[in-house]
Amino acid sequence: MTNLKKMTVAASGKLRQVAYDILNENTKLLSWQQGGRVPAEQFDAWLAEAEGLYSIGNIKVDEALLAKAPKLKVIAQASVGYDNIDIAACTARGIAVGNTPGVLVDAVADLAYGLILDSARSIARGWQHVESGKWGEHKGLGFGVDLAGKILGIVGLGDIGSAVVPRAQASKMQVVYHNRHQRADEAELGVRYASFDELLQTSDFVLVTVNLSPATAGMFNSEAFTKMKPTARFVNISRGQVVDTMALHDALRDGQIAYAAIDVVEPEPLPGDHPLLTLPNITVTPHIAASTVETRDAMAKLAAANILAGLAGEPLPAQVKPKD
Repeated sequence: MTNLKKMTVAASGKLRQVAYDILNENTKLLSWQQGGRVPAEQFDAWLAEAEGLYSIGNIKVDEALLAKAPKLKVIAQASVGYDNIDIAACTARGIAVGNTPGVLVDAVADLAYGLILDSARSIARGWQHVESGKWGEHKGLGFGVDLAGKILGIVGLGDIGSAVVPRAQASKMQVVYHNRHQRADEAELGVRYASFDELLQTSDFVLVTVNLSPATAGMFNSEAFTKMKPTARFVNISRGQVVDTMALHDALRDGQIAYAAIDVVEPEPLPGDHPLLTLPNITVTPHIAASTVETRDAMAKLAAANILAGLAGEPLPAQVKPKD
């Protein structure tokens, strides 16, 4: 039986307490709990001994890093996305990679729905209006739009998109979706499949929940925004690279679409002088979709469980499968 207490786990940054407690009790944990980045020299020394690596998403796991970690058996990251990890390189070395799908679905769906509401009613702009003292000057924000009766087009109807559906239906919205493959449970969900072009042309709100891949990178470009209604609202909670940032800027500036509310952007973090931030018809939140206490703890626990399983030579509870 594997003695995990003798196995070394390195963490790329400060761990949530629940993950720290699990790993510290069961393994030889090397963790930088001060916050911020681990000093490079210190981290390299940890990698040389590490059999497990807990990534908090602040590092690029590539050939160069793996060359410094010859003993690695497992890498776990407390996120669903893993575009910072070279899965093929890990697979070639026999290193299992775990992520944390499922546990953040409701938190992300809540924020997606919140951004839909904000794009319709300018909630964040309303607060800025009051905070700036303009309310007393009777300078209005203009009118918003109702959700009831509007069409929500979801691009990428996976777990998160599916969780948004009942939230939207509670506001009496109709839902269409576009996937690579049509879903068999359409009737049960109360949604309708549409081609990508039809979705863009008919939706009042377009919500993006696709995974980032070579096929989805840059899919929302100038051509896509041109096909949307001039009254359409655009919401993105997937990855910033799915959108051509300057194409979005131009579409908002030129009135090709009415509003955008996005939690992800390219680049991240967005510089304070970025042209997007000069526009009056956009809300940008700082990639906070999964940032609730309960969800972050659940993600941390699952990442720790992935580490322990990998060290023991067992299947990971949530393992990333190498692409064919």
